[in-house]
Amino acid sequence: MHIKLDDLSGPEIRELLEEHLATMRSQSPPESVHALPVEGLRKPEITFWTAWDDGELLGCGALKELNSQHGEIKSMRTATRHLRKGVAAALLGHILGEAARRGYRRLSLETGSMDAFEPARQLYVRTGFAFCGPFADYVEDPNSVFMTKEPLTGERRSERCPLYAETEPASAGECVRAFVSLIRADGEGSLFPREPALRG
Repeated sequence: MHIKLDDLSGPEIRELLEEHLATMRSQSPPESVHALPVEGLRKPEITFWTAWDDGELLGCGALKELNSQHGEIKSMRTATRHLRKGVAAALLGHILGEAARRGYRRLSLETGSMDAFEPARQLYVRTGFAFCGPFADYVEDPNSVFMTKEPLTGERRSERCPLYAETEPASAGECVRAFVSLIRADGEGSLFPREPALRG
């Protein structure tokens, strides 16, 4: 597998991103779809990579700089025929390495709360991400789950769900269900305070 920077000009990546957007729109209401089209990914603050094997596109992923200390993972997608082959894990590792190289203190992401997103959530949990509140311009949404990894070097964060007691383990799916239930019951949208701006 070879991971390389991509300028988003090739037909293969355009097709994969169109598939990605179509899938997101089929699984989430319009207001909860945060996947970006090709034009939205062509921004100076976004770096985009694709994974290839013998000329075949395996998947893609991107890193968006929110500020000098905080990055966001975007557009993680594995081609359907290459699911469960370690493509997403390889891309995630590559993005984590780049974020650490840049000196980011924190790396965050938004993903879906539905069962279809459970494999992605499990991957992030295994990699040391923890559930958190909305960051950047996101708002609390029962269809979204927010995760973060901080710091990017040193010991791995606990995989325990913060919504359960210390003595009660939980899978990523159980934690998401508890998280979504609390959001739906929270009329004021105040489960998590808005994060302060990080100084550059």
